[in-house]
Amino acid sequence: MRAYARELAFQLIFERLFVKENYSDEEFFASLKKDDDKNFVKEILLKYEENKDYVQKIISSNLVGYELNRVYKVDLALLCEAITEIKYIKTPYKIVINEIVELAKRYSTEKSGRFINGVLSSIVKTLNVTKKEQ
Repeated sequence: MRAYARELAFQLIFERLFVKENYSDEEFFASLKKDDDKNFVKEILLKYEENKDYVQKIISSNLVGYELNRVYKVDLALLCEAITEIKYIKTPYKIVINEIVELAKRYSTEKSGRFINGVLSSIVKTLNVTKKEQ
């Protein structure tokens, strides 16, 4: 299921915010039954690793009243996953935002869903996502 794969991608990005090498990805991939889902998560992780500085720069430039180092790590990982998926995987942004906000409600603070929704809405405008990519 794509939503579960997206959740695993978020968890692995969260891990990468703390651990710089020797990731424990295989445990996560073992829980995915479909090769399509495994490939989806692997592609997100690859694109994130290749572009993490740019992804975090996008986040930083769209924060209002915050600096990147003040954003909860869970929220940062969710934002990184969403931006990577929207920009590099080309998943329609409405789907990504909806599912990332739901993950924020489950994994983060009471206010995180609204915060993430606002930041991602601003980022989508910055990235000039076309109507076709909705």
